[in-house]
Amino acid sequence: MPFLSANGHRLEYAWYAGARSDAPPMVMLHQGLGSLALWKDFPQQLATATGHRVLAYSRLGHGKSDPLARPHGVDFMHVEALETLPQLLDSLGAHNPVLFGHSEGGSMALIHAARAHRSVAGVVVLAPHVFVERYGLDSIAAARGAYLDGELRAKLARYHDDVESAFWGWNDIWLHPDFITWNIEALLPEIVCPVLAIQGVDDEYGTMEQLDRLERGVPGARRLELAACGHSPHRDQPDAVLAAVTGFLEHSLRTFP
Repeated sequence: MPFLSANGHRLEYAWYAGARSDAPPMVMLHQGLGSLALWKDFPQQLATATGHRVLAYSRLGHGKSDPLARPHGVDFMHVEALETLPQLLDSLGAHNPVLFGHSEGGSMALIHAARAHRSVAGVVVLAPHVFVERYGLDSIAAARGAYLDGELRAKLARYHDDVESAFWGWNDIWLHPDFITWNIEALLPEIVCPVLAIQGVDDEYGTMEQLDRLERGVPGARRLELAACGHSPHRDQPDAVLAAVTGFLEHSLRTFP
């Protein structure tokens, strides 16, 4: 797996070939416990279905990328979206991308589209967070118990070289008392590119209020709610996600200047 340096850290990444040389690249931003490997074969499925070449990478503290040197601050999603991601895109020549973000990766995609002052062709978010809900924090606290019991740790260790860095980097900041006020609603109206938001009705980390508030901030955003689907729509309903993303891109990239 190749590596690059961005924001002073060594990050792993991979490209997945698509059939359309004229299409903008799609850049995948994983969830809080995710990594390049944890996407499994979905990046290639996405590239095959849409024709776009796809770039996926592991953030600092995840997968085979460098471990965290210090705990995340409350602003860690802004740091990733506005400092690390621009450097990564420039290093790999991924200009005017479609950002595809899952969970907090979706939040980072929205932050980048709003505040990075860079061209973004479109944004697709799965189960994004735009504010902190007690409902989600309860699930994050339950994950801590599952990790300490050992079962979750064993599962995650298959996808992270430093599983302690990956888990505690995520869990500690979300359960930190200062994090309860984290909120990105104020920046949503600054997003001018097309947005597709997808969420499962059985999402254990967020309610549909997340999409309600996103729609209020980005009135033109498309919304898809999926039945029999939890926090990972690309795993629970992959065919529905691929169809929705393909249709969104075909329409939005044809009409968006």
